[in-house]
Amino acid sequence: MTKRPSLWRAAAPLLLASGSTTRAGMLRAAGIPVDTLKPDIDERAAEAPLLAQGVEGEAIATALACAKALHVSVMKPGRFVLGADQTLTCEGQIFHKPENLPGAAAQIATLAGRTHELHSAFVLARDGEILAEGGQTARLTMRRLELDFIATYVELAGPAILTSVGGYQLEGLGSQLFAAVEGDHFTILGLPLLAVLEALREQGALVD
Repeated sequence: MTKRPSLWRAAAPLLLASGSTTRAGMLRAAGIPVDTLKPDIDERAAEAPLLAQGVEGEAIATALACAKALHVSVMKPGRFVLGADQTLTCEGQIFHKPENLPGAAAQIATLAGRTHELHSAFVLARDGEILAEGGQTARLTMRRLELDFIATYVELAGPAILTSVGGYQLEGLGSQLFAAVEGDHFTILGLPLLAVLEALREQGALVD
């Protein structure tokens, strides 16, 4: 049987240090075989001292991506491990994934009529060593929204929006919330994919 051609050159699939089906799906769609392992890290606890020091959202995303990648890469020697994180900031305030649908509605009401930033970062590691890192920022402006509209949106979108920082998924009904979007689509979904692919090429894990 003829072996199917592949762009992936590493002996084992890329190990994504995350439980995100969206990130895993983006990588697989780009032709990368992916295993996933969610690291046992308390992200809010790791974030707290950074916030106390006044560290900004972009740097926090990178720090959390690094913590995830290094944690898993030590557990799985020899593997290319990808850590990723995304933070949302609006006028100096950092937002997290809402805990429930009322929380999502409240978060959207706060963001309505304002411009916020999504910072997506990645760290590629192996054997406890950082091989590459990077990040990108997108700017999104929400429309002015009535509370009745927000309530309808949250009901229609359902619990799926609780998996996304900001309480929306731009690739779905979340597009109804916005007046303008500036930035890379992959970055908005939570992974600066093009920069990740370039890093993997530089490491010889992908065909150049």
